[in-house]
Amino acid sequence: MLSQLDAHALRNGVIAAILLTAAIFLGSGGMRHFDPALIAYASASIFALFGLVYRYSVWLQRPPTRLYWRRGWQLFLRPARLPGNLLWLIRLFLRSFVFQTFIEKRSHLRWTAHFLISWGCILAALVTFPLVFGWVRFDPAPYDPTAYRAFFFGIHAGTFPATSLIGWMVFHVLDYCAIAIIIGMGFALRRRLYDRGAMTTQQFGMDFLPLILLFSVCVTGLMLTASSMWMRGHSYSFLALLHAFSVIVTLLYLPFGKFFHIFQRPANLGVQFYKKEGRETEQAKCRRCGEEYASRIHVEDLKRVLDELGLNQQMEDGIHYQEVCPVCRRKLSAVNQLDAIGGPGFL
Repeated sequence: MLSQLDAHALRNGVIAAILLTAAIFLGSGGMRHFDPALIAYASASIFALFGLVYRYSVWLQRPPTRLYWRRGWQLFLRPARLPGNLLWLIRLFLRSFVFQTFIEKRSHLRWTAHFLISWGCILAALVTFPLVFGWVRFDPAPYDPTAYRAFFFGIHAGTFPATSLIGWMVFHVLDYCAIAIIIGMGFALRRRLYDRGAMTTQQFGMDFLPLILLFSVCVTGLMLTASSMWMRGHSYSFLALLHAFSVIVTLLYLPFGKFFHIFQRPANLGVQFYKKEGRETEQAKCRRCGEEYASRIHVEDLKRVLDELGLNQQMEDGIHYQEVCPVCRRKLSAVNQLDAIGGPGFL
């Protein structure tokens, strides 16, 4: 079984897991501020990071992905264009990640669902992981038992009354995230149940299971709040175990299911730089009709990738298949089919 694992990706995954373990140890003050009750969450997080880095490393080794990755960095880091690239990167980040306008072009309903789910998960992760790892903690103020002191990596970040609006917002931020995610999942589920296009392509493991996992995490988390605030702690221990189980399963699912696209998506920024370079540089002309059909850099890189994959598309007349435009390719396909059945040749 171990012989089937990718050695390079396995090394990267182990290094990432070791670095996170070290960060937990150092960030929690030598484990002084680490809550032992959260050991299962931390262990699942370390394993999830190992799996994510392993799969990402394997993904980057694929010839097309590797080419886009390298080209993206080469184009971005060119000294002469670096200032402009930085500004364009900020614009891309705002458009693709903050406002996610690329989804709004497909459907307003789809954008609403994706926006609520993604930002609910992002904010929840930014709060949860530092708390689990002991990087952030809240201690009662020694001079005021109703106030809390917030520490970030052991540094005092501020003090606030527990009963104030700030205190309420801080201690219930995960509840707000859960509500936003549940609303977003409602829109997403409606689309998956009634949109005919989605119904024809969706799969349980890739489309419904992620929603079920997120729903279980959100509902059990909200039930913990309900138990402590309105049920006098009734069934709190059971709900805590149920919530822990749902969170850990979700973390372990991260590297293997649809959630992995969350970590693939940033690589799209490099693709955008690649496309921009293609639009601004020389265009490739079809060897048969002479029409422009793609960027020269894209055609040459595609020929290189195909060679790496062992796919020889060099034709008998010396023309590479990728040097022919899509229209002429369809004509060639028709000609070959006519030749195969003994029909007239290419006119």
